[in-house]
Amino acid sequence: MIPDRSRLRAVLLALLAVCVLTAPFLVPAKAQTTDDSVSDTIGKIFRDVLGGGAEETAPAVPTPELRPTQSVEPRREVPRSRADMMQSFSPLVKATAPAVVNVYADRLVQRSLSPFAGDPFFEQFFGQRMPNRTEKQSALGSGVIIQSNGIVVTNNHVIEGADDVRVALADGREFQSRILLKDERFDLAILQIEGEGPFPIIEFGDTDNTEVGDIVLAIGNPFGVGQTVTSGIVSALARNSVGVSDFGSFIQTDAAINPGNSGGALIDMSGRLIGINSSIFSRSGGSNGIGFAIPANLVRAVAETAESGGEVFEPPYIGAAFDPVTADIAEALGLSRAAGALVANVTEDGPAAKAGLRTGDIVLGFNGRPIEHPDALGYRLATTAVGTKAQLDVLGRGGRKTVEVTLQAPPEDDPRDRRNLKGENPFSGASVSNITPRLANKLRLPQSLRGVIVTEVPARSLAGRYGFRPGDLIAVINGVEIANVDILEQVLSEGASFWRFEIVRGGQRIRQIIR
Repeated sequence: MIPDRSRLRAVLLALLAVCVLTAPFLVPAKAQTTDDSVSDTIGKIFRDVLGGGAEETAPAVPTPELRPTQSVEPRREVPRSRADMMQSFSPLVKATAPAVVNVYADRLVQRSLSPFAGDPFFEQFFGQRMPNRTEKQSALGSGVIIQSNGIVVTNNHVIEGADDVRVALADGREFQSRILLKDERFDLAILQIEGEGPFPIIEFGDTDNTEVGDIVLAIGNPFGVGQTVTSGIVSALARNSVGVSDFGSFIQTDAAINPGNSGGALIDMSGRLIGINSSIFSRSGGSNGIGFAIPANLVRAVAETAESGGEVFEPPYIGAAFDPVTADIAEALGLSRAAGALVANVTEDGPAAKAGLRTGDIVLGFNGRPIEHPDALGYRLATTAVGTKAQLDVLGRGGRKTVEVTLQAPPEDDPRDRRNLKGENPFSGASVSNITPRLANKLRLPQSLRGVIVTEVPARSLAGRYGFRPGDLIAVINGVEIANVDILEQVLSEGASFWRFEIVRGGQRIRQIIR
């Protein structure tokens, strides 16, 4: 009996399966390239069985035309493969870590052995001749060499009050160093290594090109365990209200930063310095993934002042004071959000006044870059050279406008504004001065503040015994407002049986009566 067509098809399909499974093992690789290959033969059988007709030629599928496209190399890329994830930061660390140093700051302090030290009653009978003990206190931080002749930048709080500062390099060498400049406002200090160079350096990067999400490395000496490298990303920019200094435009990073990292380097993937690690946000004292670094553009401006022989870093003078823009102000002016710097005061004949800036205006941009808050504007001013013409984007009474301000150095102090007070009065022995823009900048006072400020108080003077401090603003004496040093000297020269005065200290008004 001749089998029907359906049974024949089933048998052939079974044979076909056997051929397909055994063909790769039976046919040499070279044979698979011939015209009459096994796969071609199997294909013919398959078509004969299933189709039962003549072989049909499938229509040719047109091949898409390949056109050359312009390739743009992206500046930043995320890892796209396992091979990308296996890459190492080791070459970057080897090139930069030698320029990150340990900074040792030693200071001598007098510690009294008497429990009655500072008590006025006992000091009246025994004087100051109480037994004291001299102790040596040490602080450890990090620093970055930025010039081959041994210029080092670190934090001011690392070397504050130090009598001796030493720098230890990663290769084990240790040198004495001297302080060229320190600035408490920006928490920066510039040191000079006293030793033969050249020394390894890290070049500055441009923090204006830094973006949130960029990968960064933090290099320093946390907890004194030795040089340590951690990695992370830039998690925010222009952070303010950190509370470690008057500066308020920090780079925020999640790279682990711990005590001892202060003054260390924050570098980008090009091996350039984009920040000096300064502080952390922590309740336990350890890293919680929120660290702050001072932008390199500001560090460079302070370092250039020290290298040129300057002892004080003075940002350009604009002649205006600024306040934050609150939500209520933003809503009243039709702003979509509370951002910018509100002009609170404009100094007469200052650069801002000459440019047409008025009280109540809001600065929204500086040279094309947005201004989120007054601290961000202060950062832009501090990193701009004296003599530069800055373009301010301003929202005023007449709408949006552009104001061009020529930045200048703070006006020089007049020697006639300074006096050393004498006589029988509570202020005797203190040095005072009229508040000038330069002095306000030095003492971290508002530029708009006017009056008489205490600049120096010898400890053994009468003013020192009454507790006056540098930075105290003398506001009123015996009902007379003290507008300048001439009025102050006149009031004190008249004498009085008692002194009723008001001073402003740290923003608080203090009233006192001395008989």
